Amino acid sequence: MIGGPDGRGDWGMCDPNEPKNRRSRASIVIENNGKRLLVDTSPDLRSQLLACAVPGIDAICYTHAHADHITGLDDVRILNRIARRPLEAFCTATTLEELQHRFGYAFRPWDGGNFYRPTLLARMVSPGERVSMAGMDVVVFEQDHGFSRTLGLRIGPFAYSTDVIRLDDAAFAILEGVHTWLVDCFQRPPHRTHANLEQVLEWVKYLRPRRTVLVHMGTDLDWTWLSNHLPAGIEPAFDGMMLHFDDV
Repeated sequence: MIGGPDGRGDWGMCDPNEPKNRRSRASIVIENNGKRLLVDTSPDLRSQLLACAVPGIDAICYTHAHADHITGLDDVRILNRIARRPLEAFCTATTLEELQHRFGYAFRPWDGGNFYRPTLLARMVSPGERVSMAGMDVVVFEQDHGFSRTLGLRIGPFAYSTDVIRLDDAAFAILEGVHTWLVDCFQRPPHRTHANLEQVLEWVKYLRPRRTVLVHMGTDLDWTWLSNHLPAGIEPAFDGMMLHFDDV
C-alpha cells in the first residue's frame, strides 16, 4: 500500500523482497478458442496487459463498480482500436448505472471513426443468467460484498469469486462441482467486506474443488507464508499467473 516508513510502501506482513508479493489490482483474462474475456478494468490494466502479453480483448465483464475494478476503463480505447469495433461490456443494472455516471462518454454511440475514447456496448445481466461472453458460456451469480453486491462467474470447470464476504445457496449451487476456483481472500482476521482465510478454508471444505487459488490478497498475506501453511490444493495467486483448463 502507499506509505511506509520510507515512503516506498506499507508491506504489512509481506516480504518486499519476494517478487510475488508485488500485487497489482484485480483483473483477469479468460481465453478460449482464440477469444478473450477481460474481467474488470483495474487501474493497473495497461501494465497488466503488457506484462502478460495479451494482444487484444473481445469482451469485458464487470463484477462491480468499485474503483479498483473499473478505473482503468480509459485504456479500453486501445483495445477498441485493436478489435476495430466497440466492445460488449456485461454487468448488472446497478454496476452499469455507476459506470455510465462516471464514464458516460464510453457508452455514447460509435461514429465509425478512430477510437479517441473507449467505446462500450452495455449488456445488462442478472444473477443466475447463462450468457455468451466472447463466445464463452458464462453463468453469473450474486455475491455479498458487505455493503454491496458483486458478480461471480462460472465457465465450465472454472469459477471466479472476487470481492465476496458471503455466498448464498444459489451461489453454492452454481459453484457445485467446480474444478478450479479463484476466490477472494483478503486477510487472516475477519473483514467487513472481504472473505478471510478461515472462511475460505470452510468454503473449500464444502465445495471440494480440485484447485483453489486465493486472489485479492492484502498485506497480511505473505506469499511464502501462504505457500508453507495452506492445505494441499490451495495456493496463493501472483501477478502473471496462468491457469489451464479443459472443456471451457
